[in-house]
Amino acid sequence: MKKTMTAIALAMAVATPAMADLVVPNLSYRTGPYAPNGIPYADGFNDYFTLLNERDGGIGGELVRVPECETAYNTEKGVECYESTKGDGALVFNPLSTGITYQLIPKVTADGITLYTPGYGRTSAANGKIFEWVFNYPANYWDGASVAVKHLLDENGGDLSGKKIALVYHNSAYGKEPIRTLQELSAKHGFELVEIPVDHPGQEQKSQWLQIRRDKPDYVLMWGWGVMNAVAIQEAVNIRYPMDHFIGVWWSGSENDVIPAGEGANGYKAIGFHGTGADYPVYGDLKQYVYDAGKAAGDGSNPGNVLYSRGMYAAMIISEAIRKGQEIAGHSAVNAAEVREGFENLNLTQERLTELGLPGFAQPIEATCADHGGPGSAMIFQWDAAASTWNQASDWITADSEVLDPLIAEDSAAFAAENNIAERCN
Repeated sequence: MKKTMTAIALAMAVATPAMADLVVPNLSYRTGPYAPNGIPYADGFNDYFTLLNERDGGIGGELVRVPECETAYNTEKGVECYESTKGDGALVFNPLSTGITYQLIPKVTADGITLYTPGYGRTSAANGKIFEWVFNYPANYWDGASVAVKHLLDENGGDLSGKKIALVYHNSAYGKEPIRTLQELSAKHGFELVEIPVDHPGQEQKSQWLQIRRDKPDYVLMWGWGVMNAVAIQEAVNIRYPMDHFIGVWWSGSENDVIPAGEGANGYKAIGFHGTGADYPVYGDLKQYVYDAGKAAGDGSNPGNVLYSRGMYAAMIISEAIRKGQEIAGHSAVNAAEVREGFENLNLTQERLTELGLPGFAQPIEATCADHGGPGSAMIFQWDAAASTWNQASDWITADSEVLDPLIAEDSAAFAAENNIAERCN
């Protein structure tokens, strides 16, 4: 019996192709109320790694395998996906969920696997002195809040005193993230902050927008996700709220959010930390090696869209961190600890972005032991309904470090105390 089992095992080993050395799980959501947002992001993420495999033979000669696990944007399922894929040689996780991120931070710290959360997750993870295994560059929620307020300062001659700004937010860990920052910015700049929560998934917002019609805030900021965004924009149209006074964070600024409202959404603004559209040279390679080759992850309708671009951006950052880890380690079959070194020593220049076929697509990133948060810059985009496109409506705006740095230090110090973590990078 033992000989027979050994023979079967050997036969299976011969029959099964060797697994790729570089494993980057995609914790995606293609089902549930957040699927319209999750699908294009997951497609962009997968297609970029497919491009690297097909065009370059992977990263440093090692193919990349991207096992996908469905979370449905559910925290419990997200944790299950992490547990089921981490033992497969996973090098880094990017769950696209603040709720999942909060649950995974202690797990990745214990397991020694990088958690990459661009533009979401726990903001204070920007402090690498405390969060050794978490990176959230190029920008975080508090950066987004500050960039929005800086834009409004620019629109109002540098003075927001006496203005009323409403925050319409997803009533979750994600939506609550910017509140403390906006409270501090309110105290600094003299505007009144009105907080308006919207419960999951956000399909019913009549009462919230009746309040906005009654209170007449000068501006509305939105921290929404999924169907909540489109509903909010339609409700704003219904009460004739001026769209150019309505600004969404980067998770409230995709085509899915504005197209349902038609012409009514014209002029709506959103923050963004990368370019959009399919005019970048990388799309020529994607067309040749992925789309035309029948290897695309989706139905072909998403390339160039905001969330597809963001999924591609996350995959690009991960691949560059892996490449840096290979360089530091001196070999290509890197492990999770070596990839973490790549993240911490990433130096993404404009020259490198141009080499990658993404000239001017994003801000440079120069990570350090202490800085896992990046430049903290973003732009304002504005929706042109007639052309069905997002137009850049500002230059890069850098967040107010005078307000944010003390908040990050305070929050990360509290986490360190709760979890008995000593500062590093001394």
